[in-house]
Amino acid sequence: MLNLRSPGAVLLVSCYELGHQPLGVALPLAFLERAGFAPVALDISVEDFDPQKVARARFVGISVPMHTALRLGVRVAERVRQINPQALICFYGLYAALNSEYLLEHGADFCIGGEIESPLVNLLENLERAWPTVAAGTDGAATRAGSVTGVTRRGAAEAPYLRRLPYPVPSRAALPMLSRYACLEHGPERRVTGYVEASRGCLHLCTHCPIPPVYNGRFFAIPEHVVLDDIRSQVNAGARHITFGDPDFLNGPGHALRVVRALHAAFPEASFDFTAKIEHILKHPELFPEFAASGCLFMVSAVESLSDTVLTILDKNHTRQDVARALEITRAAGIALRPTWVPFTPWTTRDDYCEMLAFIADEGVIDHVDPVQYSIRLLVPPGSYLVNHAALLPHLGPLDQASFSYRWVHPDPGMDGLQKQVAALVEADAKAAVDPALTFARVRALAEGNELERVASPLPAERVRAPRLSEPWFC
Repeated sequence: MLNLRSPGAVLLVSCYELGHQPLGVALPLAFLERAGFAPVALDISVEDFDPQKVARARFVGISVPMHTALRLGVRVAERVRQINPQALICFYGLYAALNSEYLLEHGADFCIGGEIESPLVNLLENLERAWPTVAAGTDGAATRAGSVTGVTRRGAAEAPYLRRLPYPVPSRAALPMLSRYACLEHGPERRVTGYVEASRGCLHLCTHCPIPPVYNGRFFAIPEHVVLDDIRSQVNAGARHITFGDPDFLNGPGHALRVVRALHAAFPEASFDFTAKIEHILKHPELFPEFAASGCLFMVSAVESLSDTVLTILDKNHTRQDVARALEITRAAGIALRPTWVPFTPWTTRDDYCEMLAFIADEGVIDHVDPVQYSIRLLVPPGSYLVNHAALLPHLGPLDQASFSYRWVHPDPGMDGLQKQVAALVEADAKAAVDPALTFARVRALAEGNELERVASPLPAERVRAPRLSEPWFC
């Protein structure tokens, strides 16, 4: 019998979670501890890779909630195999579900998507009961685990696990201190920031988003008392600002309001931010004054584009006018709306790109946009709703399995060239700590064919910037 309950026998690894202390490890830790396991954790985004933890582990779970995490996670798996060839490797999270075929062909023993925690516990319990001495990384290792609902192994695919879970409070004691992660920057102040979720999954079916192929329009609310207890543990650890990491905080507006009221009642000095769709801002404008009064400093919304063509293909369910109205609503409430963008798609013209930049300037939100947003190119992962979309098919190339995305080519080579130029400019400016407003002006000059050397920042250097996190938002 395989002993997976000894301390360190199970290792959970986080690679990247938008600069936050990783919920992708904290919640599975809590499930495993409740089931009697004694897992340890490693977050390579802020910690050195620990060969000793890997060498002790019999089972290594790698959290891959986003594309960047997956690319890093594959490298982690390679190092695990080198150090500890007998260890079992399980990728779990959103991108494990989308890329299970490739991962299983390249060293993974198991992949879990959806609500991963119960399948993870069940898998480990099955392994304990059935395990003889069999080498990891082989069909025999996976076969010995038997069939576990929600767990994909070679030759036995399973749908993502989409059932409501009995959520415990996430376990954070094994994770690095909050002060090592992204913080709130608000004027001259920097606040230690906590990270929670009030719900998982999403009701919406935006065609470019990786969530719909896994959750298929479902979302699960996490009980209010669990969310509040998680917030309390992070406040006790020094947090003075809370980021709600829900894909869309307003999928359940009543639940969101109750959570915000509970947060403000318990910790009236704490501030917070969240992410929600433009259409939810327009549908629930009455919520925003109370959110602001309860400590909301900013919110993120995936605007993506102002082009009617692009917005229709992406099924965003908003228009350019809706974005302007959403800015009016949040501005009136005293909340900074931080739009995110996918400015380079096969259907985006140079005029579209220039219009986006003009809109950002005219609406006074230059300081609300992280410069990396000007360079984002549409990502089409395996399983994406766009793969078979009529609008993409003329531009779609093969799947580049090693980069976990399909290639595509813009019908105007100049737009692909512009994206590369913008990406290089943004990266160079970030490394040189250039004022983001000057980066904006340089990007705009590049797009409009003007001289970059003569560009000046449109905003004063000594201004008070809009509240933001120190880690730029992108996936």
